[in-house]
Amino acid sequence: MNFLPSQYDADKNLAIRHNYLFEQFENSEEIIRGIIEVVRRGDFTLGEEVDILEEEFAAIQEAKYAVAVGSGTDAIRLSLRIAGVGYGDEVITSPFTFFATIGAIVDIGAVPVFVDALPDGNIDTSQIISAITQKTKAIVPIHWSGRPVNFDEIKKISEKFGLVVVEDACHATLARYKGMATGTLGDLGAFSFHPLKNINIWGDGGIITTNNPEFAERLKIIRSHGLINRNICLFYGVNSRLDTIQAVVARYMLRKLKYITTSRQQNAAYLDKYLSKIKEIELVQRSVDLVEVFHLYWIKCEKRDELVHFLRGKGIDAKIHYPNPMHLQPAFVQFVRGENHFPVAEELARTTLSLPVHEYVTQSQLDFIIESVREFFHE
Repeated sequence: MNFLPSQYDADKNLAIRHNYLFEQFENSEEIIRGIIEVVRRGDFTLGEEVDILEEEFAAIQEAKYAVAVGSGTDAIRLSLRIAGVGYGDEVITSPFTFFATIGAIVDIGAVPVFVDALPDGNIDTSQIISAITQKTKAIVPIHWSGRPVNFDEIKKISEKFGLVVVEDACHATLARYKGMATGTLGDLGAFSFHPLKNINIWGDGGIITTNNPEFAERLKIIRSHGLINRNICLFYGVNSRLDTIQAVVARYMLRKLKYITTSRQQNAAYLDKYLSKIKEIELVQRSVDLVEVFHLYWIKCEKRDELVHFLRGKGIDAKIHYPNPMHLQPAFVQFVRGENHFPVAEELARTTLSLPVHEYVTQSQLDFIIESVREFFHE
């Protein structure tokens, strides 16, 4: 069943939406011209635009290499595979994430091992060591909502135990931790070009960053069936080639990325300033060590579900990211060890809601969001 059309229909009538694709691509002539050139050249898969996109993306994320793939999910999955993670290996991650993070681990035959989240939504690094066993091969920290993870501790642990680190940076293009770009903190960084991400294309797509030349070369082989040329297959691979047409869209969006990021940061700061005065609302404590990019702007409150209903009634697209942590999902409950529970992840799933913060939200709309939240709490 395709549930997305009905969801799109329900959301499009709201005045202040999370989905801003209509505005983003209202003037798409430049993209269309680029696509026409691709059609004339006929290089629809792994064409010239893909090569240029990889160079440009590596530059903005300050990585030596970038390899474009078919989705953000594939970016995680293929990163783990080329780093040697496979059947029966354990991968430590957080249960407070989207399905794709865990699905990518399970899809290669590995076992996700959950440790709890922190109140800021990111993995609790103090719990990682106790989750390590002889089967542990990798850590997949998620820069959730565009807020970088505490990487000092992850680096110490990975070096001590010889673990691969694949950053799930699908929310975190241009984010920085202590001056360092996401996607360069670990061994590999996985980014998404999904239509609702900060760099959004006209379909699925993803890209992987790394400073390891061997990893980069293996990624380019594995994404195209394991072929090193038309006739020789070096190892078993997959079909995860970013379409050249989508690379045209991604390059167009890269040119807007600085503006997109600055707008989100400014809108988030404005919401912080006024929502922090509402005693029933809890905000994330911002840090000078972090550059957040606000793929999501989220708040916590005890009356979350009631507030979401109230705001949507006002035409404000309040959403829940995510109502069910991964250790409680039917597909993944089999991977929970014993009677383990993850109280912080469960509390986040119960109390968080996301508000529109993208570059097309106006100040008057931000004011309306703030006033609506105040009205709900009788402020």
